Amino acid sequence: MEHYQTIALYGFVGAFLFGAIGSRTQFCTMGAVSDWVNMGSLTRMRVWFLATGIAIFGAQSLQHFGLVDLSQSIYLTSNFTWLGHLLGGFLFGIGMTLGSGCGQRTLVRVGGGNLKSLVVLLVMAISAYMTLRGLFALLRLQINDPSTIDLEQSGLTTQGIPELTSHFLGLSPSIATAIVAILIGGGMIVWALRDREVRTNFDNMLAGIGIGLIIVFAWFTTGYLGFDDFDPLPTEAYSFIAPVGNALTYLMTFTGSTINFGISVVLGVLAGSFAYSIVTGNFRIESFSDKSDLINHLMGGLLMGFGGVMSLGCTIGQGISGLSTLAIGSLITLISIIAGCAFALKMQYYLYDDQGWLHALKSTLADIKPGK
Repeated sequence: MEHYQTIALYGFVGAFLFGAIGSRTQFCTMGAVSDWVNMGSLTRMRVWFLATGIAIFGAQSLQHFGLVDLSQSIYLTSNFTWLGHLLGGFLFGIGMTLGSGCGQRTLVRVGGGNLKSLVVLLVMAISAYMTLRGLFALLRLQINDPSTIDLEQSGLTTQGIPELTSHFLGLSPSIATAIVAILIGGGMIVWALRDREVRTNFDNMLAGIGIGLIIVFAWFTTGYLGFDDFDPLPTEAYSFIAPVGNALTYLMTFTGSTINFGISVVLGVLAGSFAYSIVTGNFRIESFSDKSDLINHLMGGLLMGFGGVMSLGCTIGQGISGLSTLAIGSLITLISIIAGCAFALKMQYYLYDDQGWLHALKSTLADIKPGK
C-alpha cells in the first residue's frame, strides 16, 4: 500500500467513528445554535465546546512535544483573509440553517437516508468546487485578495493567537501558547462541564470527548504518521466543505484521480453514519415536504459551499480543527458562523408571521438576542 493510501485509510477509520458518533448523539452545530437562540438552552453548545477544548489541548500537546507542526496547516498562514472569515462564516451560518445542518451533519443525515441532505450535499459540493477552481473563484479572489493582510510585514510568521500574544506582550512563545491554550481550551472544557446534563448524559460526553479526540487523531495521522520528506502530505484535520467538492470530483474522475485524506474523511463519515443507522434500525428515507422546503435546502447548499471555502472551513473545519491550532482566523470564522445561523433562525421565526421580508429583517435586527 502506498504511503498516501495508508494515511487515507487512517482518515477513513477515524471518520467512520465520527459518522457513527454523530448519528448516535445527534451532534449538530446548527441544532446547538438553534437550542440557544430559540429555547435558551446551551447544552448542545457546551458539548460542541467540550469537543473543541479537547481538540485544542490535544493538538497543542502534539505541537509541544514536536510530533506535529501545526504551522504547516492552512489555518496558520501569515496571509490573514479577515473579510473572507467574516463574510464566508456569516454566509455559511445562514446556509447551514436553510440546509438543516452544517457539512458534517449533512453527511451524517445522508448516511441515515435523508434525501433532502443528499440534495444539499450535491449542491454544496458543486458550489465548493466552483469557489475553489471555478466561476465562483473569481468572486472569492475579488473579495479576499484586496482585504488580505500580510502579517509578515508586522514581524509575525503566523496568525496564531499565541504568537500574537507573544509579540505584543513580550512573552516567550511556549509560555504564550500555554496561557492561550489554558484560557481558551480549558475555559471551554470547564464551561461545558458546568452543565450537569453534559456531565451525566452518556451521549453528550461521547460526542464531546469522542469527536475532540478524533480531531486530535487526525492531526497525529497527517502531521506525524503522514510526515515523509520524499512524499510530503498536507498537515490537516477534519473539514467538510472543500473535501466534499474534491470527493465529488474524485468519484467522477476515479480512474484518473488519487484519493487523499480529505476525500477519505468524507467517505468515512458517510459509511459510519450509514452503518450505525442500519445496525440500529434508524435508517429512514426522508424527502421534501413542499417547494419551499426544496428551495431552502438548495440555497443552503449553495451558501455553505461558497461560504465554507471563503472562510477556509466549516463548523468542524474551522470551529474545531482550525480553532485547535489557536488561529485568529478560525475564531473569527466561528463567531461569524454562529452570528449567521442566529440571524437566519430569527429571520425564519419572523417570516412565519407572513408580513414580508422587510418586516422580518427589521424584527430580527431589533431582536437578535438568544432565548427570545
